[in-house]
Amino acid sequence: MEVNNPTTTESPSKTPEEQATPILCTHCELPVPKGLIELDAEHQFCCNGCKTVYEMIHACGLDPYYALRQRADAQPTQAKTTDKKYTEYDNEKFVDLYTHPLSDSRRAIDLVLEGVHCAACVWLVEKLPQILPGVLEARLNFSKALLRIVWEPGQVPLSKIARLLDSLGYPPHPAQSSDASLIQTRADRKFIIRIGAAAVCAGNNMLIAFALYAGMFSWMEDEYRTLFRFLSMFFGLIALAWPGQIFLRGAYAAIRTRTPHLDLPIAVALIAGTIAGIVHTLTGSGEIYFDSLAVLILLLLVGRWVQHRQQRRADDAVQLLFSLTPRTARLLDSSHVQDLNSQEDDANRGGIEVPIESIKTDDLIEVRAGDTFPVDGIITYGSSAVSQAILTGESKPIPVQTNDKVLAASLNLSSTLHVRVKQTGSSTRIGKLMQFVEQYAQQKSPSIQLADQIAGIFVITVIVAASLTWLAWLYLNPATATEHAIALLIVACPCALGLATPLTIAAGIGRAANMNILIKGGAALENLSTTKNVENQCSSKPTIFLDKTGTLTRGQTTLRHFHAPDSLKPAVFLTEQSSSHHIARALVDAFSVDTNIINAANDLIITDMAQHPDGGIEAIIDHQRLTIGSPSFFNAHNINITSEHQSIIDQSAADGLTPVVLAYSHDKNQSDESIGVCTFGDALRDDAISSIASIQRLGWNVVILSGDDPAVVNDIAAKLNIPHNQARGGLTPEDKLNIIKQHQSDTSAPAIMIGDGINDAAALAAADVGIAVHGGAEASLSAADIYLAQPGLSSVLTTLALAKRTRRIIRQNLFISLSYNLIGVILAALGIINPLIAAVLMPISSFTVITLAVGGNYASLKKSIQQLDLQLNTKD
Repeated sequence: MEVNNPTTTESPSKTPEEQATPILCTHCELPVPKGLIELDAEHQFCCNGCKTVYEMIHACGLDPYYALRQRADAQPTQAKTTDKKYTEYDNEKFVDLYTHPLSDSRRAIDLVLEGVHCAACVWLVEKLPQILPGVLEARLNFSKALLRIVWEPGQVPLSKIARLLDSLGYPPHPAQSSDASLIQTRADRKFIIRIGAAAVCAGNNMLIAFALYAGMFSWMEDEYRTLFRFLSMFFGLIALAWPGQIFLRGAYAAIRTRTPHLDLPIAVALIAGTIAGIVHTLTGSGEIYFDSLAVLILLLLVGRWVQHRQQRRADDAVQLLFSLTPRTARLLDSSHVQDLNSQEDDANRGGIEVPIESIKTDDLIEVRAGDTFPVDGIITYGSSAVSQAILTGESKPIPVQTNDKVLAASLNLSSTLHVRVKQTGSSTRIGKLMQFVEQYAQQKSPSIQLADQIAGIFVITVIVAASLTWLAWLYLNPATATEHAIALLIVACPCALGLATPLTIAAGIGRAANMNILIKGGAALENLSTTKNVENQCSSKPTIFLDKTGTLTRGQTTLRHFHAPDSLKPAVFLTEQSSSHHIARALVDAFSVDTNIINAANDLIITDMAQHPDGGIEAIIDHQRLTIGSPSFFNAHNINITSEHQSIIDQSAADGLTPVVLAYSHDKNQSDESIGVCTFGDALRDDAISSIASIQRLGWNVVILSGDDPAVVNDIAAKLNIPHNQARGGLTPEDKLNIIKQHQSDTSAPAIMIGDGINDAAALAAADVGIAVHGGAEASLSAADIYLAQPGLSSVLTTLALAKRTRRIIRQNLFISLSYNLIGVILAALGIINPLIAAVLMPISSFTVITLAVGGNYASLKKSIQQLDLQLNTKD
């Protein structure tokens, strides 16, 4: 079967000069570089990955994929394949960790796939059982790119399934499962079922109540009235015994621990109302309260669910560790150790991929260029450049060689290394850092809400008031004593008090989410809002500590200056496309926005290229030699750097930038002199200067904490008008953590940490409020209380305004609910309202609180922000 691909209608046998339009790749429909065009070939491919994927799809008879992709209007995307063999997938340890048995002959595994981008991908992947015997089921969750595979290990090994997925353009990775996450998921489901049961009981009881209340004003036969009362009791008892038992258990725990808790008056009201309702149902006289009690249980459960969802932290150090380091390592033994003079390429060196759990101290592993180190260890062979930005925040790569130490989670940039394992798992530096994160996240207790502060007094007051009411009416009118005491308990039930804080917080978090500010819980909002008068309470200002790389700056190497002829750009772009070095990626990213450069590059032909491990790359392009490298590479290869270019190099070093030198020569054998210099660095975010100035005008002290070179940090601080003594460079993650702890021990002023990297995670967890910025690493997001999903720091000002408003609404709602309960208690104690009226009045306070909590619109928040802006302008 041939593919009906409209992109190949032009005959590929024509010369490039005869082509009216660029030749497009048969698989991905992107332009084919001139150097890869095969004039006599029927199909053209822009890269080997697309060619491999097309051949596999065609061989399996899955050509309808292309028609489906066209109908899905998917964006052109190059196919990604690897040379991995996936032998570690058949390892016994791997099977135990990532798969689970369904029967004696079947197992299942969840795989995260790269390259999933449209509905056609779903169709293609789910055809797996038809093309590979032994695969019984393949179900792909498109939104998560999560594939569930069910297969028979006796018929097909898992490694073969993984290789097939890879050859289709979807390299797989095992999805990390978590027992704690599964337990939490089950608990969440049980709670939702509990809420559903409460809703069923409340709904049925309300329908029955309508019939009974209607019967009060029209004639109803006694047998039907009795039937409805018993049905109401039936649903009321179910509501109390099943969904309502959570409050009974909470009350029992409060009594046992002698700690007053809001569950105690709730349980007293539920039990008293239920007993009174049962007595009245059995005697056939008096009011029953099962409808009100069932609705009360439902509302309280919903409020508790909201609070539970907003305050729960599902992260731990083990999950963070798995997100930072590879799950496999390439294990070498004595027969695989490469001879130093060997010319074998990386793909033929041997070694086997094994789960990281199988690696032990003193094992020898291989880490290739572009891979992340899975362990802490010592280099035994090779030299390379390593990026430790994820650990230290240092943006410049560090050269390493034999006998140097390397750390897990850092990135190998240049060439293959052999590493002797010294620490694995939680014993590595990154593992210990994640333990700090977990420790301080647990120690940082939530801010004490006003509802909790008054809970003990409220509980005791309500119970004492109900007892005194019963005793007083027992003396005045014994027949109504119990009725008035029950009325007091019902009307004073702290439903609104329990809902006030979580619903207001939930509403504030919802508003923030719509403004690209993600907040984990109310503690962060309250801690931010308590800074208003802190300057008058202590000698030290509230302080915001900021990481530099990725927070104040863009967090990635970018091309800052191109001091060379523009005519060189296409050749540089074409040459650097094949390199994985971060400098090469920066050049490609900078030039890829210019279609003229891309089109010109497609007209060039590379006949030879060599990438040197000592920091340079050379290519023969249209019979001319292009050399790109560091100044030391040029000196080592005796390529002259002109005095003009040397001055640029010296100035870039003083500015904290990285210089790269260019040479272009007609001599294919040797470049004789530099022709230009490119400089690279990490640029300030666009809003950094204005945002820092606004934060300082609000009274905050701003301090930079960075792992970068102190000279670079001081240069950034000067641009941001931050005092020299408030800019700290060359810091380790532990240093940042200690600075936060020292600030907290020296002063009561709050410490706010804003960062994006793994090196900030422990400080984010230890700070009073941790804020992770857009583009941050997963561990920093997990450790932080607030995540700014929008690039830049301007969202910090919006967050401050939101925190202030949310705290004001919480106080307002607590005041209203307490005032309402106080009035209701007085009326019930005086005998003015009976249990029926109390049951009607009780939900009104909850409705009022809900309306105030969620009924506000964005205009009020915008007004707060406008007032903040006005305040800043006035201070100017």
